[in-house]
Amino acid sequence: MKINRLTSLAFAVAALGATTSFAQDANLSTLQRMGNTATNMNIPAIPQEGKNADAIRANLKKVKLPDGFKIDLYAVVPDARYMAVAPSTNMLFVGTRKTSVYAVTNRNNGDAATEVKAFAPSIKFSNPNGVCFTKDGFLVVAESNRILHFPAAEYFYEGPDVAVGVIVPEGKLIPVEEQSFNHTGRVCKVASDGKIYVTLGQPYNVQPKDKVALYEDVGIGGVVRYNGLDGSGRMVYAKGMRNPAGLTIGPKGDIWTTDNQVDGLGDDIPPGELNKLSKAGEHFGFPYYNGRFKVAGSPAAEDLKDMKEPAGHIFPQVEFPAHQAQLGVAHYTGKAFPAKYQNGLFVASHGSWNRTTPSGYLINFVPIKADGNAGPSEVFADGFLDKVTGRALARPVDVANLPDGSILVSDDYAGAIYRISYTGN
Repeated sequence: MKINRLTSLAFAVAALGATTSFAQDANLSTLQRMGNTATNMNIPAIPQEGKNADAIRANLKKVKLPDGFKIDLYAVVPDARYMAVAPSTNMLFVGTRKTSVYAVTNRNNGDAATEVKAFAPSIKFSNPNGVCFTKDGFLVVAESNRILHFPAAEYFYEGPDVAVGVIVPEGKLIPVEEQSFNHTGRVCKVASDGKIYVTLGQPYNVQPKDKVALYEDVGIGGVVRYNGLDGSGRMVYAKGMRNPAGLTIGPKGDIWTTDNQVDGLGDDIPPGELNKLSKAGEHFGFPYYNGRFKVAGSPAAEDLKDMKEPAGHIFPQVEFPAHQAQLGVAHYTGKAFPAKYQNGLFVASHGSWNRTTPSGYLINFVPIKADGNAGPSEVFADGFLDKVTGRALARPVDVANLPDGSILVSDDYAGAIYRISYTGN
């Protein structure tokens, strides 16, 4: 993205706002000069056994998986959202939509975590939803309007004070006046060349007419890219999305996102999306389209009735049933699952809220064909919604690979992480 006059104005206003309610916490500058913050050295551990853990395990007995697979409780992690598996140890870092990032330790190399504690509690996080690792061990944490990095986080996590650097300062990821409580859970991934990709949801159900050009210009409702940990070279890599809530980069460098659909148009429209990002600058249709449904001019966006169809826009590779809220997506990189799952995508469906009959609360599998495009989606894990009571037992958020070929699924409703492994022949 070249910084034009519209962008410059937006970020100038943001800089003013960053000195007020979004000002950086004082401890951050102390840590950057390797100082002590006087934060309590004793970080409480989250209980991993007891009545709550037993109830979660009982709920997992209702989950349906293909033959040969099983699901177990891996860790109790409050408000668990997106996950980052450490490159060199059995550490797992878990973001939340609140004020904590959790360090999940597996000290005995077993099939469940042994300890869960808050990571870097001396830092005042704000919606640290997105976590990801560079290949050389820097943990990246994407907040609503700031991105931080932590060198060697998997080795230096026991105390409250940690080494930290700033990739994007507070108030500079998006203009502060566009920050919202809605759709501001960022997701990040680091490519093999070190470039950092970050999703930016737009805060409205459908943005009003006077916001469309600004959002496309600064990357709200899309994916932005940075050169690396220094935060240089910001560009809008993809645009024309509503709330890209999942992001994955495969071993071959292929990039995919989920995108959540517009609410308030009925039970069965519009569809959720799985998009493939093939090159920089692509437009994925929103707010003109959601999937192949025309949003512009609909009851959800009457002020966009005269909007022109975006030139060269790209339709989704997969359309999911409406309102299931697909969030995290991950390439399966292991070898333990049967051949059909190799190199395919697992997609977490958080579940509906804007629907007469609840739908979703499951994990989908999407194969990637020889030509690099998506095959038909199928349900892989179901039963997180109690069909008798209509009540959610879990709300899947993200999927991550463990080195042993099993996968992890996070759940921000029960506050847990599950491990799915293959035990069949």
